[in-house]
This record gives sequence, C-alpha cells and structure tokens, in this order.
Amino acid sequence: MGLILDSSVLITAERQGQNARQMLAAISGATGNTEIAISVVTLIELAHGAARADTPPRKATRHQFIQELLTALPIHPITVPIALRSGQIDGENQAKGVRLPLSDLLIGVTALELGYSVATGNLRHFQMIPGLKIVSL
Repeated sequence: MGLILDSSVLITAERQGQNARQMLAAISGATGNTEIAISVVTLIELAHGAARADTPPRKATRHQFIQELLTALPIHPITVPIALRSGQIDGENQAKGVRLPLSDLLIGVTALELGYSVATGNLRHFQMIPGLKIVSL
C-alpha cells in the first residue's frame, strides 16, 4: 500500500516552516512503512504556487521545497487508464450534479489506479471519488 500526497498537505507543511525532508519524516512516522509519492498534477499545483509567491524569499523557499520533493519522492504521471477512469467518474458525478475540480479528480484517481490512499486536508473534494481511501493529515 502507498500514499499519494495532495498539495494541501504539502502547502500546510511549507506554511508551517517545514522543509520537504522534515515533512516526509513526519508523514513516515505517522503512516509507518508506506511508500509515499505524488501525482504530476500536485507538482503542477506546487509550481503554480511558487510562481505566485509574493516575495523573492518565499519564492526561493517554495522552489527549494519542490526540488527536495523531486529528489525524495516518486512522481506518477497521468496515464491512459487514469485519464479514462477520471473521465468516467467525472461524467457520472456531473450527471448527478456533482462537480469536482479536475486537479483533485486526477490526483485521487492516480491513487486509485495505484491501489494507494490519498493524504489530504481537503476531505470534501476527495470524498466525491468512489472507492478512494483518504488519510487526513
């Protein structure tokens, strides 16, 4: 079993002044011997946040955080099965009037396809993905 980290977990750690290594150590301590990874979509969200940083020091800190993650974690791409399953879930949800941000859907379905759970501070969105196991951090 593994764990896909949602950007909400990473952003919270960065805002608390943790670097990526400290954050990963804390998560490993809480989850035991579980493989930890991120979706490439999470990487996009983090790069977006770094680009929007309001000061040069904050931008540098965010870039450093991303670089540490790149060396410490596997990053899973969006594959054809992930795309197809995401489209199916999105279509079924929207037919019921339920809308889920595409980025959260892709992150959640990446976890589903790998047989992993997703760690998030955003329970509301990820609970809309059928069958997804969620870890609140």
